[in-house]
Amino acid sequence: MSSGDEHETSGGYGGTGQTRTRYPQTAGDVYGGARRGGRSSSRSLVTVVGVVVLLIAAIAFANRGDGTSSSNSESTNSGSQPDSASTAASGTKPVETKTGGIPSGFARTRQGAQSAAANYSVALGSTGMFQKEIRHTLVNSLYTAGAAGKLTAPMDRAYSADFLSKLGLDANGNAPTGSTFVSRVIPVGTTAQQYSDTSAKVAVWYVGLLGMAGQTSTDPVTTSWKTWTFDLQWSDGDWKIATDSQKDGPAPVPGDDTAATSDEISKAIDEYGGFTYAR
Repeated sequence: MSSGDEHETSGGYGGTGQTRTRYPQTAGDVYGGARRGGRSSSRSLVTVVGVVVLLIAAIAFANRGDGTSSSNSESTNSGSQPDSASTAASGTKPVETKTGGIPSGFARTRQGAQSAAANYSVALGSTGMFQKEIRHTLVNSLYTAGAAGKLTAPMDRAYSADFLSKLGLDANGNAPTGSTFVSRVIPVGTTAQQYSDTSAKVAVWYVGLLGMAGQTSTDPVTTSWKTWTFDLQWSDGDWKIATDSQKDGPAPVPGDDTAATSDEISKAIDEYGGFTYAR
């Protein structure tokens, strides 16, 4: 994983997550230990956007590849498990260029497809997806022309003013003064379930952050664990998304970390930029 450390340039893109994290009850800031009960209706709406609207077709999460196939042949390798060498970071820099702040020009290889999927999940899992102009740029840049044409209007309807208000945002996707809206996807690993030099199916296991950091927030930032599967096609000299789907987990057992305050979360979001992810 190479760190193309960006400060909210890539952080201007949006996604979702709903897994609850429970902490001991503590007085004071809602981030300092408020026990999370059932998620609000906004969290359910986020699921609809992230799992229904974004997805053209559901793809079964199966047939993991073992990462050993030639880059010119398709392989599902359904009977084997990846070894440590196939899942370790390659150390290869994924790309040298960016288009509109989004990494582009990925290699036409198995590793290139996995790097593309990881970086696309970050872009689609960030706050810009809640802002119309940035959302259109992301969809048109990352999806095939055919897929983008089918997604744009339904997504605009899904990210309605009513939906945004339930997340604490205004009609333009902006957070209230004094609050920080957080939406990030952090890839943990990738696997190429299928690969050829014209198409690939890549699953990205990630942890997501979603919520509003602010003293008056009733929807504090929480974590979720999901797997995002992309059907990629080689188009116009780069990997593009034809279809994608998400499923919950696998989620590890929560640790005993003390929840940060809203100010600490806001400061961290401002200070810590994102990465450019390589396989």
